[in-house]
Amino acid sequence: MFSGIIEHLGTVTAATRGDRSLRIAVATGIGDLSMGESVAVNGVCLTVTDYDATGNAAFFISAETLDRTTLGRLAEGSRVNLERAVTPATRLSGHIVQGHVDGTACLLSAERAGEARRVVFGVPASLRRYLVEKGSITLDGISLTLNEIGEVGAGDAGPDAFAVALMIIPHTWTHTTLGAMAPGDAVNVEVDVIAKYVETLCQYR
Repeated sequence: MFSGIIEHLGTVTAATRGDRSLRIAVATGIGDLSMGESVAVNGVCLTVTDYDATGNAAFFISAETLDRTTLGRLAEGSRVNLERAVTPATRLSGHIVQGHVDGTACLLSAERAGEARRVVFGVPASLRRYLVEKGSITLDGISLTLNEIGEVGAGDAGPDAFAVALMIIPHTWTHTTLGAMAPGDAVNVEVDVIAKYVETLCQYR
């Protein structure tokens, strides 16, 4: 389990493609990793399969993960958001994040709003029922608050998507991969797991 508070920006140092799989090496900057530890890489829960004392870690990415996330686009030199799993004593500064991606979204625009940035993403229509204004969403592992939610098919989002707007503070802009993104870039999306549980409970009362 994670909280969506990015701890480190890592750099992919190698990306080796296999038979419907991908192995990546990441310079994490984390010196005390352990074998089998879970780390959220751009919001995707991955397992450390190898590591060294300098913070270099290896991860295996399966076909299921490649099909559902943006990790297949990683290459040598890519920057990634990293978060280690929470502990029972961790402050939950963001919200409950599982690292299980529900879909991908596309950056539509990023504009200055004073010192902050107002960013707009196009999100798949299938996720609309899980989102509420001032609720939480995870984009590439970052816990964020939804400020505005558009209608499916409206504006630049496309016929099978809807726009969401978020306000990004300067710290988040400079300490995550958001600041390097351009319109058209994709991110991994995880909706609030509580919304999914409520939906299932209502269906099977």
